[in-house]
Amino acid sequence: MFRTATVSFATFFATIGPVDIAALLVALTPYHTANERRLLAFRSVFIASGILLFFAFGGMALLDWLGISLAALRISGGILLLVLAISMVFGKNGGESRSSEKETIEAMQKKDIAVFPLAMPLIAGPASTVAAVLLMAGAKGHLLEQVAVIVGMMAVLGVTLMLFMVASSVQRVLGVTGLHVISRMAGMLLAALAVQFMLDGINESGVL
Repeated sequence: MFRTATVSFATFFATIGPVDIAALLVALTPYHTANERRLLAFRSVFIASGILLFFAFGGMALLDWLGISLAALRISGGILLLVLAISMVFGKNGGESRSSEKETIEAMQKKDIAVFPLAMPLIAGPASTVAAVLLMAGAKGHLLEQVAVIVGMMAVLGVTLMLFMVASSVQRVLGVTGLHVISRMAGMLLAALAVQFMLDGINESGVL
């Protein structure tokens, strides 16, 4: 159970990127007061939690309805996570959970950005939702393992909320270099997890 919780925490930390998002929050809310920023933080994390929990518990049912096998999701999800991991390691914007330039400009012009782009796609993006489905599928039939996955996920969301509360300080203390170091370390870990997802999918598919 502890190992599952640790893997879950590491996976969601890499796919969500709390430190990066906390720094981005400052850029998206240049004219917000401290109270307005805190309210945005609570609302965005709450909404993102609901989205991730929906995919964690209802993702497999949705896949069954669409006729998509778990093996196919493991392979495709692994590829998606690997692309994100590579972009993180080489310091590029993977586009997975980060807004595009046009989306960022639109968000800065909106007063309420809790749903878009904070909750989606910054926190609950394609990679983090896929990770939720895959991790819960891997723990299927083991209640304690599933609880461990949720605990790891909620822990990362808790860290995200805390960093949102001190977003200005995070950006000032770490600086650009510090943010890049953390992002690259998370990317290396995510790359290994992504390859493991693909290997599990290939093995489960019976191709080899």
